[in-house]
Amino acid sequence: MFSSISGAAVLAPADYRCSDDAEMTYSLAGIGELLWDIFPSGKELGGAPANFAYQATALGGEGLIVSCVGSDNPGDEILARLEALSLSRQYVARDRAHPTGTVSIKVGAAGNPSFTIQENVAWDFIPQSQPLMELGKSINAVTFGTLAQRSEVSRATIRAFIRKIPSSVLCIFDINLRQAFYSREIIEWSLEACHVLKLNTEELPVLARLLSMEGDERRLLSALSRRFHLKLVALTMGAGGSLLYSQERIYAHDGYKIDVVDTVGSGDAFTAALALGMLSGSDLATINDYANRVASFVCSKRGATPPLPDDLEITRWLNSR
Repeated sequence: MFSSISGAAVLAPADYRCSDDAEMTYSLAGIGELLWDIFPSGKELGGAPANFAYQATALGGEGLIVSCVGSDNPGDEILARLEALSLSRQYVARDRAHPTGTVSIKVGAAGNPSFTIQENVAWDFIPQSQPLMELGKSINAVTFGTLAQRSEVSRATIRAFIRKIPSSVLCIFDINLRQAFYSREIIEWSLEACHVLKLNTEELPVLARLLSMEGDERRLLSALSRRFHLKLVALTMGAGGSLLYSQERIYAHDGYKIDVVDTVGSGDAFTAALALGMLSGSDLATINDYANRVASFVCSKRGATPPLPDDLEITRWLNSR
């Protein structure tokens, strides 16, 4: 039914490419949760869209965060942290009625995290605004997930934003299933709205069950791609690497062997590298290798936003090959 390719330099279809200018700085937005990840040893900036925006910036793009924090000390600290990371605060709203979000994280022996996510917090109330709707006209890519769609207010804002963006904007649904904060309706709407689906091996069987789909990993990726007319489906497999599925072809990567500190944010780093690779017009085998390198580096450090080495910057990395 489809061919499997590992390491081959097969060119991506032309519609993956957003520009022929290799030196262009791409603008990528993450819309959704912005919070503090609380570890036993301290706190780190977190939230999948925020992690994505940070990694996109660190890799040579312009990452933008669309979210909301409380009018409280933790919110002030997040804004200060964004400034220290050279991330724009322009699309981060303040909420006087709800506190800044937090997630308590425990990391297991293998580096895999478990999450306890605070509810009824500021990022559940991301407001709609004219500047936000205008932002969609100037970005090259956006990522969103299920978690921030748990609340009616943020769900409405995310959907209004996604509906407004031009079809040329690369739209990535990084599913990010957490606790019970998702539904079939949220998932189906998101799949119908996106160009690219990214998920992991724990999320794939949950998705298959909700959508009444059967088969092994590769058949499920194929079925999802056909059913929702997706340009690409990306499956991350932890230490096992990743699979990219596009146009009846599987691009497999075995990953990199590293000493894992924790895996928090590694999936978001993978998504950022994937997006930048697609925008640059790279072939999917190259993109898969790049995304695995970036995600592996993040796994070797604590937290979701470690400083990245210069040689992982997208243009420098592609030019070195």
